[in-house]
Amino acid sequence: MRRFIIGLMMLAAVGALSGAQAQSEFPNKAIQIVLPYPAGGIVDNITRVVTNKLATIWKHPIVIEPKPGANGNIAWDQVMRAKPDGYTWSFYGPAIIANSRIQDGVTFSEKNFVPIGGMVWVPWVLVVHPSVPASTVKEFVDYVRANPGKLNVANGGTGSSGHLNTAIFLNATKLKMEEIQYRGQPPALLDLVAGRVQFALASPSLVVQYIQSGKLKALGVVAQNRLPQLPDVPTMSEVGYPETNVVAWYGLCAPKDTPADIVEKIVSGVNEALKDPAVRTALESQMTQVMEPTTPAKLQALVESDTEKYAKIIKEANIKVQ
Repeated sequence: MRRFIIGLMMLAAVGALSGAQAQSEFPNKAIQIVLPYPAGGIVDNITRVVTNKLATIWKHPIVIEPKPGANGNIAWDQVMRAKPDGYTWSFYGPAIIANSRIQDGVTFSEKNFVPIGGMVWVPWVLVVHPSVPASTVKEFVDYVRANPGKLNVANGGTGSSGHLNTAIFLNATKLKMEEIQYRGQPPALLDLVAGRVQFALASPSLVVQYIQSGKLKALGVVAQNRLPQLPDVPTMSEVGYPETNVVAWYGLCAPKDTPADIVEKIVSGVNEALKDPAVRTALESQMTQVMEPTTPAKLQALVESDTEKYAKIIKEANIKVQ
């Protein structure tokens, strides 16, 4: 019996040592990223740029599997239920925070994930149709207040970061505008250019051509800094509305119980990938702003801060998926 017990103890010790060694050697096999959005979109492009470099650094493949549907919930539900060993990731963005608060039946929230890397800040541009007699954010706010019910705002996706930032802006400025729903930004921008709606917060990459051609006017940007492609357009902080300058960020996440040392290694690897000049150039070509090196603690603090901001505006604006 004594020999049997000693044998069990030795096996347990070997198992614990093997587990510790596996963690110290992380990664030692392929990593899967389940993306909640289709291939070819901005989320897919940004993730591939960063993780392709990371795969080169680690010398292990990182396989991306787009699994769109249900506003991202299918992919996030799968990742939430995955083994928390560092080998299954997903995209992290405002939708993780928003979805459980704007939809019934969502099985997860931000509490089911741990952020494992920040990639980019995602600016938005406040654009109006040229018929709107305003050249600054203040002039626009004054005009809307003086003309209640005259202007409409485009919503390119309920619960998207663009929608949430629009709600933050309207709430902070106490503006009342009729919201027109669209299935994505492209059709919303077509109507904005045509003058059927007059205002939107839009992705810079989708509207820069319209701004440069004079088909739309850019009044401000929700961004960390001014955009190189729109150097004359001030940030919302610069124009006196810092409370509306809540800049969304895109990153990576894993199941919440992923070991801390593995999280540390992934964050360190993402930070190293982001230092590469070619990676930075590719990300900036998407008109995003590259995040500077960060730590797991800072990423978690950012998630908690954003959760408070977005949860507050979702409740106040009564945002719900119908």
